[in-house]
Amino acid sequence: MSNLTLSRDAPFPSGATALLLVDMQRIWLEPGRNPGHPDWTADHYFHRETRTRALPNQSRLIAAARASGVEVIHTIIRSLTRDGRDRSLDHKLTPIHVAPDDPLALPAPEVAPGPDEILLPKTSSGVFNSTNIEYLLRNMGVSHLVVAGIMTDQCVDMAVRDGADRGFAVTCVADACAATTPERHANALQAFGGYCWLADTATVEARFRALRAAA
Repeated sequence: MSNLTLSRDAPFPSGATALLLVDMQRIWLEPGRNPGHPDWTADHYFHRETRTRALPNQSRLIAAARASGVEVIHTIIRSLTRDGRDRSLDHKLTPIHVAPDDPLALPAPEVAPGPDEILLPKTSSGVFNSTNIEYLLRNMGVSHLVVAGIMTDQCVDMAVRDGADRGFAVTCVADACAATTPERHANALQAFGGYCWLADTATVEARFRALRAAA
């Protein structure tokens, strides 16, 4: 333990780092598709942010991760049953239901899973609560988890906090996340910043590529 670098911004270890994309689904990202907000046009803040900032930055992260042997994992909100009876109580009350055969449940083309990448459906805000992601990360020897996605103040927040509580070194790529308003995005980063290293796309992308250079 004496050789362990105890720092939130410690270098990513080769073979033990994963990139997690949270809820980057067509149903939330394509204007007019979200059942809860059918009135959000392409000019809505959320759609502008995801289209012009979050998605392009995530594409950069994914490309660097794939080139460097970093595991890329995708999680989406999707029920296991057509009527959603397996959903969490919170998702039933909200209500949130994306059927297993709904093509809108899949990630946007810009960040679609590549060959042999893991796609985890969940029915709660927290990926650690309603999937076996911890089991999978442990099996793959992952100790460092890099998180990007939506919403910053909801499912991203849960992934960061829960990952940290379970002993993973967590990085949140702030400019590869988005929320419904700039205030919610900024407030969330401030609130959960103590659980992770808050970094930007350029920094994390460079660190991913450095792993390849060092291999």
